[in-house]
Amino acid sequence: MMKTPDELSTPSLLMDVTRVRRNAERMSARAVDNGVSLRPHVKTHKCVEVARIATEGHSGAVTASTIAEIEAFAAHGFKDFTYAVPIVPAKLPRIIRLLTSGTKVNLLTDDPDMPAELDKAARAAGVDFDVFLKVDCGYHRCGVEPGSKEAVQTVRGISDAAGLNFAGILTHAGHSYHGNSKEEIAEIAGAERDVMCEFAEELRSSGIPVPVISIGSTPTMTHVDHLEGIDEIRPGNYVFFDAFQATLGSCGFEDCAITVLASVVHRSFTNKKAIVDAGSIALSKDRGPVDIDGGCGYGRVLDLAGEDTGLRVGSLSQEHGEITVEAPALLDKLKVGTKVRILANHSCLTAAQFDHYEVMEGDSIVDRWEIHRGW
Repeated sequence: MMKTPDELSTPSLLMDVTRVRRNAERMSARAVDNGVSLRPHVKTHKCVEVARIATEGHSGAVTASTIAEIEAFAAHGFKDFTYAVPIVPAKLPRIIRLLTSGTKVNLLTDDPDMPAELDKAARAAGVDFDVFLKVDCGYHRCGVEPGSKEAVQTVRGISDAAGLNFAGILTHAGHSYHGNSKEEIAEIAGAERDVMCEFAEELRSSGIPVPVISIGSTPTMTHVDHLEGIDEIRPGNYVFFDAFQATLGSCGFEDCAITVLASVVHRSFTNKKAIVDAGSIALSKDRGPVDIDGGCGYGRVLDLAGEDTGLRVGSLSQEHGEITVEAPALLDKLKVGTKVRILANHSCLTAAQFDHYEVMEGDSIVDRWEIHRGW
């Protein structure tokens, strides 16, 4: 017998699967219309069933942020991965086990010393590593400066190694999350594309083939004007979106697909507040788009039907979320035991706090899908 959200214990993680499918269809169509391959990132959801929705009609290739994700998804039939964190030697034994089991895993590096290390390990194991060069297109977290001596040296190290295949160049415009307007994000998206295409042309002009140019984040892929010259995109957050993305303008609030179900455990008319049983362990402590919405807090408080109450989670401790409620009439409705839904700022971090999703279709809970966590 199907349940309703009101019958669940709290905190629980609710997923609106209709919205997930709609979000996935939109990004899929965007990839097809622009003539690029879609390799969606699974780090947002870490869920096999969601990945199947996101890859429907495409090759089934995905991007992952942990080897545990790759191992779990490979066990469920996925066979083509990009491990989107610069590789270190200590992780290679697990990668080699995956490769020898028939799973394709692209690696990436931005360090000129790594090709020799990777080549040595590949030849010793009797395998080939497919390796991307990680490029910095303005985020300044990881990656080499395009066109720099270090970048060319690293590419040549990969290309010249007997045990390595140069897979191409890859970047992530993470600074797009800090854009303050659609126009600013669109500018970052255009720069991400252009920087990579120009660098690829430099490499090709010097005699180095570049098989794949891989880019993409949810903000840039929802705002970019065209993808000419690009081969592959890797957005991930778009399947769920979140309060951050809606505030940025990447989606509408009606597109956000996951919420945390919580119960009111305390209220105070004197202190004008309600306390729910969803704290930082359930919601994460991502402050979200504070540069755009200074009052965003740690999430938007929705009623059980998913309608915005206008309230925000203003502070968090480990198991408690505090909501300021100025209107006595509204606080009167938030009796102890009342269930609410919280639209968190960052769906990736929120999902990673839970073991499973309660899958909603309409007003009913229709299934439970596992979240594959770990490193």
